[in-house]
Amino acid sequence: MIVHKVKVYPSKNHLPKKNQLAWKLAEIASDNAKLDKDSIEMVINRIIDNASVAIASLNRKPVISSREMALKHSRKNGATLFGINNKLRFDCEWAAWSNGTAVRELDFHDTFLAADYSHPGDNIPPLISVAQQNKRSGLDLLRGIVTAYEVQVNLVKGICLHKHKVDHIAHLGPSVAAGIGAMLRLNTETIYQAIQQALHTTISTRQSRKGEISSWKAYAPAHAGKLAIEAVDRVMRGEGAPSPIYEGEDSVIARILDGKKALYRVPLPKKGEVKKAILETYTKEYSAEYQSQALIDLAKKFKKKLKNLKQIKKIDIYTSHHTHYVIGTGANDPQKMDPNASRETLDHSIMYIFAVALEDGNWHHVRSYTRARAKRKSTLKIWRSIKTHEDKKWTKKYHDPNPKKKSFGAKVTITLKNGKKITEQQDRADAHPYGSRPFKRQNYINKFLTLTENLIDKKESNRFLRTVQSLKKLKSGQLDKLNIEVKKNKIKKNLKKGIF
Repeated sequence: MIVHKVKVYPSKNHLPKKNQLAWKLAEIASDNAKLDKDSIEMVINRIIDNASVAIASLNRKPVISSREMALKHSRKNGATLFGINNKLRFDCEWAAWSNGTAVRELDFHDTFLAADYSHPGDNIPPLISVAQQNKRSGLDLLRGIVTAYEVQVNLVKGICLHKHKVDHIAHLGPSVAAGIGAMLRLNTETIYQAIQQALHTTISTRQSRKGEISSWKAYAPAHAGKLAIEAVDRVMRGEGAPSPIYEGEDSVIARILDGKKALYRVPLPKKGEVKKAILETYTKEYSAEYQSQALIDLAKKFKKKLKNLKQIKKIDIYTSHHTHYVIGTGANDPQKMDPNASRETLDHSIMYIFAVALEDGNWHHVRSYTRARAKRKSTLKIWRSIKTHEDKKWTKKYHDPNPKKKSFGAKVTITLKNGKKITEQQDRADAHPYGSRPFKRQNYINKFLTLTENLIDKKESNRFLRTVQSLKKLKSGQLDKLNIEVKKNKIKKNLKKGIF
């Protein structure tokens, strides 16, 4: 790996193209490096994971709306839509929009956390859509996805967006563009321009994840993927981009991030080096914000220890800066304590999540978020007794550069009415790659079978699982087999009309 220093240059000081971060990203996308065996297997795991959560969310309102929009953009030999008959095809950018929304809606797919946040699995829907429309092979798709993960993970390691209240999709646009470039075997210049356009068009604020969190949280990554596809299309036709997008005098860094005195360090593999960043990412066992995963495991353990939850006086959670200020009481969002809050808000409230997991001894992607569940009196009592605190020890562990030591957990102290205190702590979720029971292929398959039960028949389920596990062997034009059909009577519609 090479650590690239990224800073702002005045316009009068010409920065050669080959010294720019966007060019470095484009170089690793066009280098045609050998594919790592473990990375290939992890791509397959994540395609299964994405399909699981996408099918489970097909009849949720944001997904229905995104699908209705995509259905208005049919295209012969285009891309497929989750749940829809394979014979029907649509413009790849609209398929990416709908499928990306389906994947993101339940907040139940993979994650990578470092200087910033990310859900790298958001790269997969736009890449599959473009691959289908352009009749690429399984190996082409693998190359694209591995590259997209490499770019996003390393941008997340090096450049913090949330500090400036910029949404994390600003790293997703460039990674999708790089992944598409690698998959279509575009030259470095074309990918370079596409990365710059994709970043320029995907800057937005974190209000989508603050206060009254709306359905836009699910749409945001899909929108970034759609914009990245359009950026690649434009530059393939010879168009350029704002440049240098990272280092320029009025660039993203200069005007939106750390400013003209900024200095970032972005690690990237050497040109031709095997890409393994996907192996540093991790999926979710529970449908909730990733930093709550270890805390749900902790709550389940407390459940076994505490026979009478009515004896709880208060609960203190000592955790990292990120957890405290994003999903804890440090966010100062009253909505995070409101039983009438949206599902999107509740899954960003560790107070709510811990209270429900403690009472139920488990977590369910639907039942744990119902309005009735949120309004239960016993839950409200526990919920409102919880306070989070930043502990510098946990913040340091959160930012540990060693993946085996990096921590997303907390220490929890429950104080009972009789004054007795019970304390437990956990560094990372049980399902984390370095947790007590890391997710393996069978866990991904079990998650798929659980989330798609009663939505697809056994024959279709078996066909998909057999196909995806043979991804390397899929030839040009066969990637439509990665779609999953659902019976027509199980697909809901939105009766409200839009422009299309």
